[in-house]
Amino acid sequence: MSSNPPNIWALLLSTLGTPVHTLASGISYTQGIIWEIILTFSLLFTVYATMVDPKKGSLDGLGPLLTGFVVGANILAGGAFSGASMNPARSFGPALVSGNWTDHWVYWVGPLIGGGLAGFIYENVLIDRSDAPLADDEQPFLN
Repeated sequence: MSSNPPNIWALLLSTLGTPVHTLASGISYTQGIIWEIILTFSLLFTVYATMVDPKKGSLDGLGPLLTGFVVGANILAGGAFSGASMNPARSFGPALVSGNWTDHWVYWVGPLIGGGLAGFIYENVLIDRSDAPLADDEQPFLN
């Protein structure tokens, strides 16, 4: 008598369903987009300040840890309202698997605006790129 053990993942998915990002009850599209803009902005701004900026000073090496703290804080702050996606790919996968596209466009518009703003502001206002490029005759290893 041979019986195959039940697939735990199939059992969980059939019981719980695939969790998708949707706006909380009472949260409008505008509020959801604003939440996602703010959360994504703070995440990308942290990445710029701790890992991208060449003159980050004493933060050198702490970028991943600080970014993780910001992700956790963002989830605590906005998770109950918008799901705190902060990444369109994070929302796309579960929506594709479940076929539930409710409010899905919010998770593209908000993060794209928030990430774009963070990059634009950091690159054009805060980051100091005063290093002059080398002249063509001074570049090493070019033949």
